[in-house]
Amino acid sequence: MSSNPVIALKNVSKTYRLFRKPSDRLIESLPFVKAKSKPFIALNPMDLTVGEGDIIGLVGRNGAGKSTLLQLICGTLQPSSGSVSIKGRVAALLELGSGFNPEFTGRENVFLNGAILGLSRSELEAKFDEIHRFSEIGDAIDQSVKTYSSGMFVRLAFAVAVCVDPDVLVIDEALSVGDGAFAKKSFDRIMQLKESGKTILFCSHNLYQVEAICNRALWLHQGTVVAQGNPADVIHRYESFLYGVEQGDTSLPVPDKPQDPGRPQFKQVRITLDGKTATQTKVPEGITGQSCLSIYVSWQGAAGHPAPSLAATVHGADGRLIASAGSHIDEYKQQQSDDGKGDVRLDFPKLPLLKGEYWVEVYLLCEQGILFYDQQIPAARFKMQSPDFSLEQGVFHLEREWHSEAQAKTTVEKIEEKTEKVPQK
Repeated sequence: MSSNPVIALKNVSKTYRLFRKPSDRLIESLPFVKAKSKPFIALNPMDLTVGEGDIIGLVGRNGAGKSTLLQLICGTLQPSSGSVSIKGRVAALLELGSGFNPEFTGRENVFLNGAILGLSRSELEAKFDEIHRFSEIGDAIDQSVKTYSSGMFVRLAFAVAVCVDPDVLVIDEALSVGDGAFAKKSFDRIMQLKESGKTILFCSHNLYQVEAICNRALWLHQGTVVAQGNPADVIHRYESFLYGVEQGDTSLPVPDKPQDPGRPQFKQVRITLDGKTATQTKVPEGITGQSCLSIYVSWQGAAGHPAPSLAATVHGADGRLIASAGSHIDEYKQQQSDDGKGDVRLDFPKLPLLKGEYWVEVYLLCEQGILFYDQQIPAARFKMQSPDFSLEQGVFHLEREWHSEAQAKTTVEKIEEKTEKVPQK
């Protein structure tokens, strides 16, 4: 973190007036009329300093004030109190293309948005080819943007935001955009900005990305900063809060996704417990300390791209994450053929889980283990029985040894005696 502040908020707050009907707004503006509105505090007074090169992740439930904070920093909202100071050029990925004029061509909108960001005509002309090339929209650049597909619209808006060399990049739930190949390219561009020392603020419900990318996290709840600091510590507190709120609710609906040949996708996910198939409806039973959980996946990716990484998580019946594994963490390099096909198997031998029901989630990620490509949540469920440890409480059976003090001393003396007899080389 740099000591040079780029963003400084002092006693900044945002309050809206809520009216029961539109006419109340007019009536309240009249002198000597009792207020017809109720205040809604979107953001309580807060101070925030962000240094040059900081990567800040904002977490919190919907309505916590995250987007309001980012819009205040971007200048699209004015604070109700306090001051916001920004050094340098701010590029925002809030609502992509929200500043585009639908009657203008793509080219005209590039120059319009660039001017809003503070670039001169000559600077935009120098950057235009890079923006056009990055957007991959071809000759459509000279067509009215109202004729664009949603994908073309997103590509051009993103290209403008990341190609103007911002000092501060603000991202609201848009760490990667577009289809598979473009999503990977956009993510790589954001990572390049990070490596070059740019300041980045982003709001995300993907807590893994926050912990993996950021050097600082900020948890907002009902417009108030609950915690900030080390991402791992803040996320741990936030997850503990979520588990308390959602205890007992384990339903995790996942909408279907259209298949995209540019983004690696699972072709097969097969999970077994002691060779018995496990699914969401088939729930095999295992034995503590004896059973083996196996996860086999195959995927289809894009030819010529790096092989993805695999991650798996194990959750308890209450939804709590209790264990995880990732090929990128274990530095296991997955292989794939020239046409983008690959497979891998992950084994958890001698499961130490105590009696209870568990479920497994599997994820396909980029080779760095940050950008999510595909997922199955939940992928399978299974149960564990503990006949030898039926009275144990908790989640895991831990191996242990019991000794009296005399026995422990004797054991140490025997080990030292054997060590002395070992010939020295």
